[in-house]
Amino acid sequence: MLNKKTVEDINVNGKKVLVRCDFNVPLNDKFEITDESRIEGALPTIKYLLKNNAKVILCSHLGRPKGEAKKEFSLAPVAKRLDEILDTKVIFAADDEVVGTNAKEATNNMENGEIVLLENTRYRKEEKKNGEEFAKELASLADIYVNDAFGTAHRAHASTEGITKFMDESVSGYLIQKEIRFLGNAVETPKRPFVAILGGAKVSDKIAVIENLLDKVDSILIGGGMAYTFLKAQGYTIGTSLVEEDRLDYALEMIEQAKVKNVNFVLPVDHIVGAEFSKDTEPIKTEDQNIKDGYMGLDIGPKTADLFKDIIKDAKTIIWNGPMGVFEFENFANGTISVASEMANTDAITIIGGGDSATAVNTLGFGDKMSHISTGGGASLVFLEGKELPGIMALDNK
Repeated sequence: MLNKKTVEDINVNGKKVLVRCDFNVPLNDKFEITDESRIEGALPTIKYLLKNNAKVILCSHLGRPKGEAKKEFSLAPVAKRLDEILDTKVIFAADDEVVGTNAKEATNNMENGEIVLLENTRYRKEEKKNGEEFAKELASLADIYVNDAFGTAHRAHASTEGITKFMDESVSGYLIQKEIRFLGNAVETPKRPFVAILGGAKVSDKIAVIENLLDKVDSILIGGGMAYTFLKAQGYTIGTSLVEEDRLDYALEMIEQAKVKNVNFVLPVDHIVGAEFSKDTEPIKTEDQNIKDGYMGLDIGPKTADLFKDIIKDAKTIIWNGPMGVFEFENFANGTISVASEMANTDAITIIGGGDSATAVNTLGFGDKMSHISTGGGASLVFLEGKELPGIMALDNK
């Protein structure tokens, strides 16, 4: 996966280049973009192509329109914002069928250095089904295909994988290169000690990640809702905390495997609990791993935070996926804040695996202190599971 051709390996001068971006941005009620990080992530590739006299055609999905053209999922706001950011007019091809009259007309008449943005690829049902006809339609617009949408690279869709079958040249953009470099190097050739911090609600979401990382890391730190399944499996009381009863045997097996592989498998030694799942519930600190009846764990406790910080301090490579508690509630954000803060102050390579962890780090103001924040929560998890990403595997090898 690490040896794919990039935009710099081919001649784009005078060519029509279709770039699959990830413009799946959040919009408010007025259709204004509330977080531009995904647009910013696409700019290096777009600017490189413009500088090298390409005719740039952009495409992306936005939200879940389920194969229908709906105004709230239109990429029109993205076209407007790109037009403001770049010193180049962005022509928006507003076609409900994506590759329709407007798209064909706009792309037929392009000059070097011009940009056309197509409408939401998920307006077509065939996109998610990897439909051959839609993939062919997209391919017919361009000479070269560039995938720069890491966030959807784990899905074999028409615009991410199918299209490559009908293009002479299919390469990666700068964002995908960066993701592969950071995630790939971290997992395959990490500087040690290598620490993985895993949180979030469910063990089941992270099973394959834990199994893969047990062969690679020196320590795994477990926080968030998933910790309570591991604790219950070992006989601790967890009150009304989140638990996956069908994963208790698996949890014990993972702890045993960690011992066999000499991996430091660290679970919370105390908690911040509340009587109910509410931002207004009173935060109470437990003395140890046990949680009394009538209370649920909503964050790691201060002793755990200190324990995690000591391990983070000595690390040379850190991957973090999943918050330590309900960080959206101020009373239960301290665990996540302490991990983010310690990672921000270390000189280790620090990688945030997208999703809620990325939101937490950015919300807390630590984003610019991290080595890399992945743009794809789902894709980064699949990568950390050791699986291949179809949208990257389909690209040309060097």
